[in-house]
Amino acid sequence: MALNPSPKAKGGRVSLSEINVTPMVDVMLVLLIVFMVSAPLLQQGIDVKLPKADAGNLEHDEHPVMITVKSNRSVELDGRTVNLDDLGNRLTTLSREKPDSQVLVQADQDVSYGTVAKVMAKVKKANIRRVGLVTAPEEGVARPASP
Repeated sequence: MALNPSPKAKGGRVSLSEINVTPMVDVMLVLLIVFMVSAPLLQQGIDVKLPKADAGNLEHDEHPVMITVKSNRSVELDGRTVNLDDLGNRLTTLSREKPDSQVLVQADQDVSYGTVAKVMAKVKKANIRRVGLVTAPEEGVARPASP
């Protein structure tokens, strides 16, 4: 009697009961390299024209602070023209006097994104938390009736 049966099956073939993980490791390494190369590409910006959308109405105070950015990049604070550098100081003063104040930013569609981003940065730096963007309603979109 033999303690270990012969590994040979019929016809002289050997039966393997182990999984060969080498091909799986190869595939995983290729996938890792693909994701490592493609991940930085996903973080870069793409130039696009944003579509118009119906954003609905925003609940706001009776008299929110309005910041208007005109097409010539001039900035108005509640109808008075201000310098972009002076805007931050005025907003900081406003947030100290009225901490719960709301600011609405409206910008001409021809104004560059960078200019609007600078205005929004001034608002954030002044510690104003209630900020909204004013848009025109999209043409041809049916709006629900207000209650």
